[in-house]
Parts: sequence; structure tokens; C-alpha cells
Amino acid sequence: MAQQPMYQQIAEDLRAQIESGELAPGGQLPTELELRDRYSSSRNTIRDAIKRLTSQGLVETRPGQGTFVTRVVDPYVYVLTGDPTGGMGEVAAYLSDVSESHRLAGVSVPKVEIQAPSAEVSRRLRVEPSAQVVSRHEKRYIDGVPWALQTSFYLMEFITKGASRLLMAEHIDEGAVRYLADTIGIKQASYQDWITARVPDANEQSFFGLAHDATVFEIFRTGFDQTGTPLRVTVTVWPADRNQFIVNVGEVPDLEYEVDDPSADQATQ
Repeated sequence: MAQQPMYQQIAEDLRAQIESGELAPGGQLPTELELRDRYSSSRNTIRDAIKRLTSQGLVETRPGQGTFVTRVVDPYVYVLTGDPTGGMGEVAAYLSDVSESHRLAGVSVPKVEIQAPSAEVSRRLRVEPSAQVVSRHEKRYIDGVPWALQTSFYLMEFITKGASRLLMAEHIDEGAVRYLADTIGIKQASYQDWITARVPDANEQSFFGLAHDATVFEIFRTGFDQTGTPLRVTVTVWPADRNQFIVNVGEVPDLEYEVDDPSADQATQ
């Protein structure tokens, strides 16, 4: 039997280290120079070994950072369909929903800014690009792993009408939508989710630990009051490797993915 090429031998050795946990998920591989010294191999041989591991989904290369062991992530499934009036506070709902799946949820203290909206936000809020809006930005985690980035934008006129807590760098436990309804009588009656997919920008790539060619979902949720006037835009970025979505229409029973095996019944007869 012919001996494996050197790059395959190196790839198999590194694979064994990954499977044993010696090279932990999310951990960085030795540099190319270190691997060349360790295996007494050429630059091209090491690169071919890394390419083999990459094709097997075991490692990923991040430009300017190095090569990392792929993190094994248990995707979280979100149901996008919900109460159009906002109901439970979004932060509280997130914490509660994740906890129900026996996983640990975390949310950063919101970063609050007054800024000019992007073109996409100004169109959805129906305000001029030169207008000022309040943005509330949060980082969300599951089991300590970065899971989503969320930024909500609100009209500045809400502040002058009395909704001053939007400017506070603290969680609004009942949710901003409920707070606006209770404080200034502006109630969300409906919302629209606009879902797109794209590659991450540099900040998202760094925060989520993604490869430069990974995919993220970006969901623009525009909330409307009873008159059809936009009252907020919430932009959430979700990495595709750890998030899945369900949209329910009508009365949908709880799904069961376990399928009965007829052969099991026959075996007991």
C-alpha cells in the first residue's frame, strides 16, 4: 500500500489532535512557520494540509488572524412569528425563550447613541437621512457564545413627548414597545420582518469569530402603530452557523420530529 502524501499525514495528525480535544474548538492552530518546523515540511505542504482540514470543516482561516478549529455550535431555533403588539419585553422574551431550552442566555447593557440613520433605516422609519434618531445596541449570547447583534432605532420626537428612558443605558424590562405604549400612548399594532443574507463586516467577523466568507442573516423588523406609521426599526444580525428560523402561519401544532419505527413494534410481537 502506497504511503500517504506528507500533507495528508500532517492533516491526519492535526485532525487527531482536534478530535482528542488537544486542539480545542475555537482555539488557534500553530502558525504556518511553527507547523513547518514541527513537521519539517515546506510551506506548500503545510498549506495543502490546512486546505484539507478546511474542506473537511474542521478548521477555518481568518485573514490577518490565523487558522482556528471550527467551533461546534448547537443551532438555536427562533420563531419569528409573535404578538404584533410587542407583548413581553424583547430582552425578557429572549432570556426566557433560551432558558426554556436549558441554555444560558445573556444580554449586554445597551449602548445608546443619538445619530443620523443609515439609508435603509431612514427609508423604513420614513424620516430624512439628516434626521436624528435614538439607537439602542445590544450584544446577545447563548452559553457564553456570541449569538446576535441587535440595534433598535426610535424617532427623536418620542423623547420630547416623554419617553426619556430610551436614552438611558439600561434595559427596559417591559420592552421598549410596551414602554412607548404605556408612556406616550404610541402602540405597535403590527410589524414586518425583512430578511436578507450577506457576508459579515469586520466588526461582526471579529465578534462572532467568523471566517471572512461566512454568512450572516440580517433581519430588519419595522414596527407600525395603528395608523400604519413606523415607530421603530430593529436590525438584528444572526450568524448562519448558529441560528435557524421558523415562521408560523395560522394555527400550527407543536412539531414532533421523532418518527415511530414500525420494525420496533414487529420485534415485540
